[in-house]
Amino acid sequence: MRKLLSIIMIAVIALAMTGCGSQTAKAPAGSDQGDTGKIQKVNIATGTTSGAYYPIGNAMAKIWSDKVPGVKASAQSTEASAANMNFLQQKEAEVAFTMANVAVYAYEGQDTFKGRANKDLRGMTFLYPNVTQIVVRKDSGITSLKNLDGKRFAPGATGSGTVTNSKEVLGEYGLNFWDKDKGNVKADYVGFTEASELLKNKQCDAANFSGAVPLAAIMDVSNTIDIKVISIEPDVIKQIIAKYPFYYEYVIPKGTYKGQDEDVHTVALANLLITRADLSEDLVYKLTKGIYENLPDLLNAHAITKYIKKEDSNKGMGPIPLHPGSIKYFKEIGVIK
Repeated sequence: MRKLLSIIMIAVIALAMTGCGSQTAKAPAGSDQGDTGKIQKVNIATGTTSGAYYPIGNAMAKIWSDKVPGVKASAQSTEASAANMNFLQQKEAEVAFTMANVAVYAYEGQDTFKGRANKDLRGMTFLYPNVTQIVVRKDSGITSLKNLDGKRFAPGATGSGTVTNSKEVLGEYGLNFWDKDKGNVKADYVGFTEASELLKNKQCDAANFSGAVPLAAIMDVSNTIDIKVISIEPDVIKQIIAKYPFYYEYVIPKGTYKGQDEDVHTVALANLLITRADLSEDLVYKLTKGIYENLPDLLNAHAITKYIKKEDSNKGMGPIPLHPGSIKYFKEIGVIK
């Protein structure tokens, strides 16, 4: 009898072990199982919550998640352009918003990216103009950027393309906020929300809100205090364009912001959507197509997206190659022959 019980117990244990083995061989619920039904996660690096990148990135994530099969996208708030290029290099993002100058510097290993060129950057599409908008309090007495000598200035958040833009523009006036030894302007490295508060509270004299037109952060300031958006003199605009060919002249029409009673002459450059070379042609094709087939959804997120047009889609990349997936889509719609 004991022998029979022992045999039965051994059989039960063996069956239990077999059952455990088959359990561990199965993929857990919700995981990827081969290529069939695989979900591709796409992390979008955007910008600060008070800028344009963030709401547009969120709308883009929703489009891709809802309308592109096999994609689950999410938008992350970041310090914008320069930080986003780092996220791409570290493979912490699949897609990133950036200003054209920062993308070129990252690709070629210049400026803050010196010694670490990222030749794996690939262009997805041109988005819209990124406009230099330097704002002062109307009661500050500042009428030209040359008046910023000795003043407090918010050039943008550390790691943002706005800081790079501020360097390029103010540098043409002989102003320097980035060098402790040579600096003649005191810098407060903060994002748009904090810069708005500094202006309202008279804790800084000027701030660069480089971005879309109109920009929510500037509208917020103008609803609290009287502001002035400073024009760049024509000769300085020419100098900037000659030195940095990715810039072009831009006019902010009067009435764009509360109390703005004249046109503002400034400079702008392209905002781009950049990705990585290691993303598949099929994925980037579907993402690019998803953008252009759902432009009304982006327009609901921010008015600046009215500038996203198929005929401009492959412009502004400079030396950065377009991703094969984007090329495939642009050829399909006749933008590239």
